[in-house]
Amino acid sequence: MRTVRFHFDFVSPYAYVAWTQIHRVVETRAAVVEPVPTLFAALLNAHGTKGPAEVPAKRVYVFKDASRKAHAAGLPALTPPPTHPFNPLVALRLCTLPQPAEARRRLIDALYAATWAGGGGVESLDNVRALLERLGLDAAALIAAAGAPAAKEALKANTEAAIAAGVFGVPTALVDGEIFWGVDALPHLGDFLDGRDPMAGAALERWAHIVPSATRR
Repeated sequence: MRTVRFHFDFVSPYAYVAWTQIHRVVETRAAVVEPVPTLFAALLNAHGTKGPAEVPAKRVYVFKDASRKAHAAGLPALTPPPTHPFNPLVALRLCTLPQPAEARRRLIDALYAATWAGGGGVESLDNVRALLERLGLDAAALIAAAGAPAAKEALKANTEAAIAAGVFGVPTALVDGEIFWGVDALPHLGDFLDGRDPMAGAALERWAHIVPSATRR
């Protein structure tokens, strides 16, 4: 069975929308989704770029665009977290902890709802603790584990592997060495899994070797 690695960070509203949709795209094609918590800020640093929320002209547009995509996907209206960008480390590290696939999916669902569906955010330890308790989990043990070196190293390793694979943003789906970035790429992911990807190898090879004639200072 093929595995689609889904690189995500709770800080991205697009990753939230994509998370709610990717399972239908992948699982109806006899493949599985492997969620991979990935630190978006580290991707930006590695590629020398800014996040959309760090560019004033993009900031409000991105929220509007993500809200439109959420509406199109049949999701409730987006409710932004208390602050943005925010520190997602505890939430991401919780998702690296060893647990059954269904339990991890349920945890990610809850953390995303807390972030983008009016749940008060996931930066506050008190909010995260309350969320874990509502899920019937041992909040104290999980938060302690998320702060331990193993969880920190797991998130770092995920992010470094993503960078090595060419991932530059979230959400990104990665399968068979092919990258599909953003919510809008999910239909293309479906085509790829169906064996109907229209990309021609010769055209891609030519694109990869185009030489720039102008550069930006």
